[in-house]
Amino acid sequence: MMSTSRMEYLPDSNARYKDVDYWNERYRTEESFEWFGDFTKFDHLLKQHVGTEENILMLGCGNSALSYDMYRAGYTSITNVDYSRVCVESMAERHKDCAQLSWLCMDARRMAFPDGVFDVVLEKGTLDAMLVEESDPWKVSENAAQLLHQVLLEVSRVLKPGGRFISVTFAQPHFRKRLYARAEYDWSIKHYHYGSSFHYFLYVLTKGEELNSEDSALERRLLEEAEAPPINVRFQEADSEDFLNNIGL
Repeated sequence: MMSTSRMEYLPDSNARYKDVDYWNERYRTEESFEWFGDFTKFDHLLKQHVGTEENILMLGCGNSALSYDMYRAGYTSITNVDYSRVCVESMAERHKDCAQLSWLCMDARRMAFPDGVFDVVLEKGTLDAMLVEESDPWKVSENAAQLLHQVLLEVSRVLKPGGRFISVTFAQPHFRKRLYARAEYDWSIKHYHYGSSFHYFLYVLTKGEELNSEDSALERRLLEEAEAPPINVRFQEADSEDFLNNIGL
């Protein structure tokens, strides 16, 4: 059940989730919101793949408490980026006493960082928000696929060799691996789940490791499907009532 206070932030259409003006307005009044549970729900997984001394980039930080919770748990260097200036300024003010946390307004498709500077890039729900208009999880639209491709190329670019992209999402492997399994990104894919009544997923993509045989086969199959000619379906013209009468209902 969603509380009244939470419902007031619901947009009139899912398309608004991709609109920076919607987020700017929401962040002006909303204190915090956690997609897929707070840090305590998956910290046992994060500890296995992220060291406290590593240089971490939080992609699409929003007003989540995740960075602050990680800071309190001993993580010493977290750079937070979001494309909402309202969000970034608000979070910077809220955590101005935390020197280990920095806040930058930045587009995830064109990040202003040199190559190979982060040990870890972490996102929780950011990519899901980018895909919120998609109606068919088996076939992402061309626009959404291009958007995700630009973001994932940037994530791979800013990771150090051996660095990890950590993605927290509700998307099951048979859907999300279709987006992640590309040799071009130069990473391997592992996934874990957490939650009891409803499972969420945590993906670990390690830069410089090859896709396993299953994921490589998935990439090849998707490329073949994309290159296959469209199937032409021929329809009989309905030029008389006889055509309608011959249809078996």
